[in-house]
Amino acid sequence: MPQIKIEKNPSQSRLQEMGVESWEIWDCPVSEFRLDFDETEKAYVLEGEIIVTPDGEEPVRVVAGDYVEFPEGLNSFWQVVKPLRKHYSYD
Repeated sequence: MPQIKIEKNPSQSRLQEMGVESWEIWDCPVSEFRLDFDETEKAYVLEGEIIVTPDGEEPVRVVAGDYVEFPEGLNSFWQVVKPLRKHYSYD
């Protein structure tokens, strides 16, 4: 089963190294929906909080300041607890 990877509060230099500033930005209001990944998404959460529950797995809490990788093949249910704003990129 593909695993969500979370890096808490990566350094500014790490974010610069990854080029996060140039990634697209996605905003999402408080909501609930399914989200299935057919490619790996890299994301850096600027604001908000989400609870991502991979099918058959424990929920994962993602908050502002987290760098996250949602792997290809991940099928999940999202609960946006606080309005979400994130940078994101696909490999």
